[in-house]
Amino acid sequence: MRYVVIALLLTACMAQSAWAKLELAQVPQRVKLEGELGGRIDGTPWHSDEMKGKVHVLFYVDPDLKDLNNDASEALKAENFSREKYQPLAIINMGATWLPKFVIKSSLRKKQKQYPDTIYIRDNQKTIIKAWEIEDENNNVLAFDQEGRLFFIKEGKLNPEEIKALIERIYQHLNN
Repeated sequence: MRYVVIALLLTACMAQSAWAKLELAQVPQRVKLEGELGGRIDGTPWHSDEMKGKVHVLFYVDPDLKDLNNDASEALKAENFSREKYQPLAIINMGATWLPKFVIKSSLRKKQKQYPDTIYIRDNQKTIIKAWEIEDENNNVLAFDQEGRLFFIKEGKLNPEEIKALIERIYQHLNN
């Protein structure tokens, strides 16, 4: 019996080390979304290593809450950051909704027209939720510096002060 308990504890420890909680000033665990796991809406794979060389703002979105942070999206769009230094991303948590895929695709087409510089990505099996331990079934905003280190995270709706703080932090990192 003692060996079974030890084996279970070791398995739990190993499983925890495979998924690392996202922390400020750290590069998150590498994640690749392709095939069954998801990827860009055009079907090509997406890898978190791509979040280097520019400041990236990532919206990780439950489709049922797709408009929750529209104020933040509009404020970022209004700043007209240089696309050579800044890249917005939207990752859709496909496992968080009951909505049919054709409804989500239609909504994504509208969002793509509204935010043409944003790269849209599907996470079909909550891979990022598991890997980075961010809040599920929400609208999360994360920002990463040019080295891929997290410098901002908000799980849920950003208030006007948080939007302003995010924009200020982006400018700080763009000018580094």
